[in-house]
Amino acid sequence: MYGPREAEFSAPPARVVDYVAMKTGTEARKLVLYALVGLTSNAVAFAVYVLLVDVAGLAPTVSMTAVYIVAAAVGFWGNRHLTFAHEGPVLSSLVRYLITYAVGYVINFVILSVGVDRLGYSHIWTQAVAIVVVAAFLFLALERFVFPASTRAAVAAER
Repeated sequence: MYGPREAEFSAPPARVVDYVAMKTGTEARKLVLYALVGLTSNAVAFAVYVLLVDVAGLAPTVSMTAVYIVAAAVGFWGNRHLTFAHEGPVLSSLVRYLITYAVGYVINFVILSVGVDRLGYSHIWTQAVAIVVVAAFLFLALERFVFPASTRAAVAAER
């Protein structure tokens, strides 16, 4: 027979399990969609980056700058519509998105500059690491700052 203390640690109520499953499913779905949008835009961007550096002879930081702008535009549309299903005002989310991507750009630029120019690492491997670091930063910033759930909930409540 269970004592009062043991009963506290028995199976949680069904509502909690359902809530956790629902949240985990939602978060997993967002991560998968974010990954698909990101992988698509970054695969194209990385290929163009390598061509700009290795074929056209541009500096890694100049090439990254050009590619970053194009990838950011594709990412805004994909993440707004697919990943976060954001229906709030476009202009305010775009401004937050540009701020977020500016910070991501600085992170990417610093990693690339330090890795290539200061430490002498391969620009390809350094940029590959930067993509992963910036992608993690961007997901958190997009979810919490650019396309916040509170905005999505407010739009849904108005319907």
